[in-house]
Amino acid sequence: MASNSAIEWTESTWNPLTGCTKISPGCKHCYAERMAKRLQAMGQSNYRNGFDLTLHDHALEIPLNWKQPQMIFVNSMSDLFHEDVPLEFIQKVFDTMTKAHWHTFQVLTKRSDRLLELDKELYWPENVWMGVSVENQNYAFRIDHLRETHAAIRFLSLEPLLGPLVNLNLSGIHWVIVGGESGPGARPIQESWVCDIRDQCLDANVPFFFKQWGGTNKKKSGRKLDGRTWDELPRLALLSNQA
Repeated sequence: MASNSAIEWTESTWNPLTGCTKISPGCKHCYAERMAKRLQAMGQSNYRNGFDLTLHDHALEIPLNWKQPQMIFVNSMSDLFHEDVPLEFIQKVFDTMTKAHWHTFQVLTKRSDRLLELDKELYWPENVWMGVSVENQNYAFRIDHLRETHAAIRFLSLEPLLGPLVNLNLSGIHWVIVGGESGPGARPIQESWVCDIRDQCLDANVPFFFKQWGGTNKKKSGRKLDGRTWDELPRLALLSNQA
């Protein structure tokens, strides 16, 4: 339920729950669904239910056994704020993240309404970064929900980017990740969309991370934008680590 990660903006993944349901266009070609079905076919016990939502109590304390500090993406194979995940279980995940204070945890959700609803029921340690996924302008409201939470660092994952995102309100946002869709049936991304978001981040002094162009061969497409890679991280986190 945990592993080193090839995701460019993290180091490891931790999945105390797996499985999800689709709620918006960004979910159409879900990589986690494809992977879960593959692992189920391989006989992996944690994926015995395929991509049906499954809680794994035995995995709750795994990060406490990792002594080397690292960035950990929480629930790369699910959504912690899925409507069928009990508040008590979410609080247990947050309890582990609080105890494992030497790690940095990155939590990402599309269910920003439930995130905001439960915000006051959760203790937010400084090592928990909270993010929302936004794939096009119709879902920019998730940013407003995120901004109202008590997370110390709030970030956006604009991936898969399926359309332009103009006039973003980046106040209270500490980091922006952008990426194109990859894998079978990948929908195209336009360079102008990426450049515009990059420029908005520069104007707002918000760190910008460009993950990938994507496509059916993401390695060939690469990660360079205007001849360079963009791997900026939240400055508040870097300052805290240097203190």
